[in-house]
Amino acid sequence: MSPQRYRCTVAYDGTDFGGWQVQPNLRTVQAEIETALLKVGAGETIRIHCSGRTDRGVHARGQVCHFDASRPYTSGKWQEALNGVLPRDICILDVRPAVDNFHARVSSVAKEYRYFLYLDAVLPPDLRRTWVRERRQLDLDSMHAAAALLQGEQDFLSFSSNRGVEEVTTVRNLMRLAVEEVPEGLCVRARADGFMYKMVRQLVGCLLRIGRAEMSLADVQRLLEFPERNHEAPSAPPQGLFLWKVWYAGEEVNNV
Repeated sequence: MSPQRYRCTVAYDGTDFGGWQVQPNLRTVQAEIETALLKVGAGETIRIHCSGRTDRGVHARGQVCHFDASRPYTSGKWQEALNGVLPRDICILDVRPAVDNFHARVSSVAKEYRYFLYLDAVLPPDLRRTWVRERRQLDLDSMHAAAALLQGEQDFLSFSSNRGVEEVTTVRNLMRLAVEEVPEGLCVRARADGFMYKMVRQLVGCLLRIGRAEMSLADVQRLLEFPERNHEAPSAPPQGLFLWKVWYAGEEVNNV
């Protein structure tokens, strides 16, 4: 029987992981899911491929991965079986059959990340793993203006870090960058056709510097017009960041 390809939506609390990708001597999301697949897949070694690797401490509500398996489970059975053996900080939200040429990373057309900032004086313990407390008073009008300036198709080299592999291009289409007020504080939403290493955290870092009056809109414009890697937009801490949603061909990107 030929293997069936499955598309899988995954949520996880990244606090206790060394990131998504399998690494020696580190607990990773990929390793935990592949171990679970080995347990429920009749001893078959199954490799998974994700839409994009998340770093140490980064979370997901809508990570997408795919895998090929020979065991004739229904989608619901795969979900039930995997959640039955996975640790509590990983959850399979959805499993569905996919066409043979579907690839979680290559086939994606857009992604959205969300970053959560807590603005009150004391961060409640239940939010400490997934929110970042901002102690300074922020100028929200300036942050909104900077977010508008950063949107669109531009060279975002100044808002990325070197992962050791050079990008084919550092131009991205940042379809949406919004600073939204929520009951507990702020949510920064970043949606693009793709993101470079630490790009979202550096965009958030830039917006925070703008909000604290440590940078100007002219500084942001200069980083876009003269792109280079530097330390003017330092990375925000990882624990406030979620990979929220991934879109594929035929799905309406602007529907949320």
